[in-house]
Amino acid sequence: MTLTRRHLLGMGAALGGVAALGGWSLWQGRGQSPLLLSARNDDAGRHYCAGYFLDGSRAFATPVAERCHDVARHPFLPLALFVGRRPSRESYLVDLRDGRLLQTVHSQPQRHFYGHAVFHGSGDWLYATENDLSEPGRGVLGRYRLDRQSLQLIHEGEVPTHGVGPHQLAWMPDGESLVVANGGIRTEGSREKTNLDSMAPSLVIMDRQGELLSKETLQHQQSSIRHLAVADDGTVVTGQQYQGEAWESVPLLAVKRPGQPYQPFPVAASQLAMMDQYTASIAIHSRRRQVAMTAPRGNRFFVWDLDTAATLIEVPMADCAGVGVVDDGFAVTSGQGRCRYFGYRDGQQASHWLDLPGGWWDNHLRLG
Repeated sequence: MTLTRRHLLGMGAALGGVAALGGWSLWQGRGQSPLLLSARNDDAGRHYCAGYFLDGSRAFATPVAERCHDVARHPFLPLALFVGRRPSRESYLVDLRDGRLLQTVHSQPQRHFYGHAVFHGSGDWLYATENDLSEPGRGVLGRYRLDRQSLQLIHEGEVPTHGVGPHQLAWMPDGESLVVANGGIRTEGSREKTNLDSMAPSLVIMDRQGELLSKETLQHQQSSIRHLAVADDGTVVTGQQYQGEAWESVPLLAVKRPGQPYQPFPVAASQLAMMDQYTASIAIHSRRRQVAMTAPRGNRFFVWDLDTAATLIEVPMADCAGVGVVDDGFAVTSGQGRCRYFGYRDGQQASHWLDLPGGWWDNHLRLG
């Protein structure tokens, strides 16, 4: 992320609070290997907020009460929110230098977390997808202000997501509007799906004050829009989870290019069959114009050319989970097997195992 003058001014104001924790400059210079952040379980089913450098050294593994899903990295401070997985009522703000738990963020009454959140570029605000249990299925974005002195997130209201069952969200390139994947599935504070015959998935672009800018749908009503990534030029790619019959062939990727309608991203029928109606994590390498996707139920990892949809990488990988962009390619975690690096350049595929612990990684990762 490029630091702007606004960010630097904000950083200076924030360092008062951060300084109390000490060692920011030392942490910033620690090691040359990117830091991978992800939720993780152990063999006994205990839950952790985990940070590992890609060279295999462990930064921290902080035990927490509830399983987390995605990680919202602060844009310039050594902080991240590990977001509770649906229907969790807790998320965890962690100091990335040592894994110290700074705050357990509790959801508001009649709300639960949906596993995803993002910090605004100013560093002052966090937006989290949540479910309104008083009107089940009504999606909201919880708005949280980061108090820079106490380094605590404070709930400051919410705005609607203009859809049902919001899941992942991301900033558009302007840094002020958000794209939200409304999965379309109602839940009543549990993981039970209560409206499979009347689902209403939608892809929404809205500003952070809640104003709806666009709302589009796909042809198949039971194609739940779950995860997404945004390229530097504003191209949005989404991954779906189909709730219909197992034998039906339904597009599981879709793309919204700037100025064009939201439509299926063309992949081979054989690839669709291998995905087993379920996609997980999406990542876009903007510089290389590549989009990567994990299909954990199908034990398959894919990379396509973002512009032509040509397949660049298609490999088996046991329970592949999170995928994130690294310098020349992608880092991929696994819920059962080992983690791996994949790259594609000049017509050649490159791959090697990563020195990270195998198994039990959750479906998303962030690199910092």
